[in-house]
Amino acid sequence: MGVNRVKRSKISRNILLTSPAIFSGILLIFSSVVATAQETQSIAVSSDANTSISVTPVELLPSVSTAQVPENNSVATAALSIQQKEHVEQPFQQSFANTNSTDLPIETAQKSSEEQIEETGIPTGEIITPYSEVETSQNDPLDQVTNVSQLSDVRPTDWAYEALRSLVERYGCIAGYPDGTFRGNRAMTRYEFAAGLNACLQQVERLTQTGSQGLLTKADLETLQRLVDEFRSELTVLGTRVDTLEGRVAFLEDHQFSTTTKLVGEAIFGVADAFGDDIDGQVNTVLHDRVRLNFLTSFSGKDQLQIRLQAGNATPLLARAGVTLQDGSSGTQEGRFTYDGDANNNVFIDILRYRFPLGKTATVQILANNALHHYYADTVNPYLEGLAGGENAISRFAERNPIYRIGPFGAGAALAIKPSNNLRVDLGYISNTASNPGSDNGLFNGNYSGIAQVVLGNRFKIGFTYVHAYDDGSNTDGDGANRFALGGTGTAFANLNPAQLARVTNLPASVLSRPVVSNSYGIQTSLGFSPKFLINGWVGLTEARLIGLGDADIWNFAVGFVFPDLGKKGNIAAIVAGAEPTLRGLNVPGGTRNFNRDFAYHIEGFYKFKVNKNISITPGVIWLTSPNQNDSNSDAIIGTIRTTFIF
Repeated sequence: MGVNRVKRSKISRNILLTSPAIFSGILLIFSSVVATAQETQSIAVSSDANTSISVTPVELLPSVSTAQVPENNSVATAALSIQQKEHVEQPFQQSFANTNSTDLPIETAQKSSEEQIEETGIPTGEIITPYSEVETSQNDPLDQVTNVSQLSDVRPTDWAYEALRSLVERYGCIAGYPDGTFRGNRAMTRYEFAAGLNACLQQVERLTQTGSQGLLTKADLETLQRLVDEFRSELTVLGTRVDTLEGRVAFLEDHQFSTTTKLVGEAIFGVADAFGDDIDGQVNTVLHDRVRLNFLTSFSGKDQLQIRLQAGNATPLLARAGVTLQDGSSGTQEGRFTYDGDANNNVFIDILRYRFPLGKTATVQILANNALHHYYADTVNPYLEGLAGGENAISRFAERNPIYRIGPFGAGAALAIKPSNNLRVDLGYISNTASNPGSDNGLFNGNYSGIAQVVLGNRFKIGFTYVHAYDDGSNTDGDGANRFALGGTGTAFANLNPAQLARVTNLPASVLSRPVVSNSYGIQTSLGFSPKFLINGWVGLTEARLIGLGDADIWNFAVGFVFPDLGKKGNIAAIVAGAEPTLRGLNVPGGTRNFNRDFAYHIEGFYKFKVNKNISITPGVIWLTSPNQNDSNSDAIIGTIRTTFIF
C-alpha cells in the first residue's frame, strides 16, 4: 500500500500540474464552504442550481490530526475574506462564462495542428517536442511556484489574490505555465478538481510527516475534510483509474521496444502523373512509396539521439533523363514531391544526429549524416513545412524558401538560441566532405554551407536568413559535372546545370563545370490572423559565382494561404503560388544566346484529410506555367493522391 500511495501521489501531482486552474476552483470552493460553515452538520455550496449538500464529518487522514495544528493563521480565514468580494456572489460556473478557448498563442495552436514536427524530420503525430525548439510548449507545466509575483496575470487587486498567495507561499502546491501565467479562470471538470484536491491532501500529509504542522490550522483541515466528503466519489474513481493506469504502465514497461528508445515511422503511398503537350508520352502514371523508421533515444529526458532509416522508389517525374521540353531543354527540378528521389527501395541511414539543451535558452545539435539547414532552423512556414514528410505540402518548393537547402547533404553542428517567445537565432554549419581526410576535403577544407538567421515575433513572425556555401563539384548530376544545387527545386538553369547553361551561352559544358561559391539572402514571414487562417510567404536571392568564370543571380518567391482544421481537426487546405528558383542574370565570357528569363511560376493546391490519428489522404495539384523558365514551353500539370500512414 505504501508503494501504491507514493505512485498515486506522483501521478496526482502530475495531473495537477497540467491544470493550474484546479487551484482556482479550490479557492472558489473554499470561499463558498468556509463562509457558511459554523460547526454545523450540513453546509450549502453555491451553484447554479442553488442546491444544499449534506455532509457528515468523518475521520480525517490517518496522518493528520486537528490537535497537531494551531487555531490561528488559517488559509481558510484568507479565503473567508474573499467571500466579501463582489465576484463571489456570482454562481460558480458564471466565473468561467467568458473563458476563451483560443487564449493560447497562435504559435502554440500552430504546433498543435502540426503535431509539433518543426525541426524533427519525423512525420506528423510521431513526436511531441520539436528537436530544435528551445522553449517548452505553452501547455507544459512549470516547476512549482514559490511566490505569487511569479504569475504575471495575477494582480493584488484580483479577488482571489490573498488566498492564492497563501496557497503558494505556505503550501507550495501551485504551478503556472511556461509563459509565466496562471490562467485561473479556465474551466475544469469535477474529476480535475478531485485530482487537485487529492494532490493538496498529499501535500498536507507530507507537511505533517516532515514536522511542518505549524503551517496547518484546524480550520484548514476542517475545510479539507468537507471537500473530501463532497468529492468522495470522484476521489474513489480517481483512485481506480490510477490503479488501472499503473497496471497498463507495468504492462507497457514489460513489452516496450526499449526503455530508452522509441520507434516511430511513416509510410507514404503516392499515385501521380504529369500532363502537358510537351511531356505527354514522356511521363506515365506511377504508384510509388517512401518509408521512414526513426529510432529516438533519450539518455537524460531532455536530450535526443535520432537514427533514421529510409527507403523509397519515388523517381522524380520531370527531373530525370528522357524528359525534354519544347525548347529542347531538360533537367528541370520543378514540381518535385517532398519525398521523391530514392530508388529501388534500398534501405540506408538517412539521418544521424544528437540534440541536447545548453542552459535554459539554447539547444545544440551534432549532425553526423545527411544534414540540411531546414532540419534545425525555423523556416517560418507553419503547416506547409513538413521536413520532406507526407503530412504537409506536396512539393519541395511549397515547404520552404529553397535557400535553406543550398549546400550538400553533410555533417556538422547547429545552435538555436531563443531568449524569449519573440526572438530566435539559428546558426549552423554542414559539410559533405566531413568524413574524407584527403586533400581539399575534411570538415573545414572541402564543401560547406553555413547559415545565420534571426526570427522575430510569435503570432506574426518575420525571419531574416543568410546562407554562405561553397561546392567544389562533389555533388554531381550523374555526368561528373560540378554542380550547385537548390535542393530539388527550380529550373535546370537556376541549378547551374553545365549542360543546360551551354545551350544559352557560347561556352561548352566542360568550361561551365567549375566550383561555385554563393551568398543567399532570404526574408520569410508568417501572419497568423487566426488559428484557422494564416498567410505565409518569402522571397529569396542567391548570388552565385562560377569561380574564375562569371556570376549568376537566382531569384525565387512565394505566398501561401493556409486553412488549418478545415472541415475537421487535423485537416489542412492550402494554396501556394510563386516562382521556383529562376536564373535571372548570367554574366559569363562570350555572353548569352537565346536565354529566357521568364519566372518559373508554380501554383499548388492541396487538401489533407485526416482519416484518423494515423492515416491521412492528400489530393493535390501543381501547375507549372513556364517550365525551365520559358513561357513558350507548354504548361505542365502534376496531379497526385498521397496516402500517409504514421505509427
